[in-house]
Amino acid sequence: MIGLPEPSSRRRRQSLKFKRAFPLSEVYRLLEPGPVVLLSTTGQGKANVMAMSWHTMMDFEPPIVGCVVSDRDFTFNTLKSTKECVINIPTVELAKKVVACGNTSGRNVDKFKAFRLTAEAASRVGAPLIKECYASLECKVIDANMATQRNFFILQVVKAWVDRSKPNPRTIHHRGRGLFMVAGKTIRLRSKMK
Repeated sequence: MIGLPEPSSRRRRQSLKFKRAFPLSEVYRLLEPGPVVLLSTTGQGKANVMAMSWHTMMDFEPPIVGCVVSDRDFTFNTLKSTKECVINIPTVELAKKVVACGNTSGRNVDKFKAFRLTAEAASRVGAPLIKECYASLECKVIDANMATQRNFFILQVVKAWVDRSKPNPRTIHHRGRGLFMVAGKTIRLRSKMK
């Protein structure tokens, strides 16, 4: 780092006693961005859903979400052409269905039918809400970077729905390689952030 003295070899050895090198290819497992979501789209009269964990909040008001959808995913072309989707937030009770959605392609499977998910009409977009999910965010694509394989979509949430009967939803978080963490206890700390 600029401006910081190099740590002495003794201090470096002491700190290395407690930490081990970690593969760069697995850093994503340390910085998971949030709950696994089900991204639903509709194109050419067919609704589809994909599991997604690569997303991030970008702004508060209006709510802006960034997400990565690979051009290898069946959802990619639908999202690119319709420019709308719904981010559905499942709870741990749906974990097996979420993983099943992630392990199959909408090219070959009607995931709503196969995994017994209920599509409900949205109010501002053509993509469906998923009834079984704790929350659903109707979104419009406001920007997309297709110049690289990263395929980063910027979405504006235009309508949000939440099941108020679940005051403490237990969402699932992907840790990589088939490992998931379940959100648990909520704590309150004084903060000046929204």
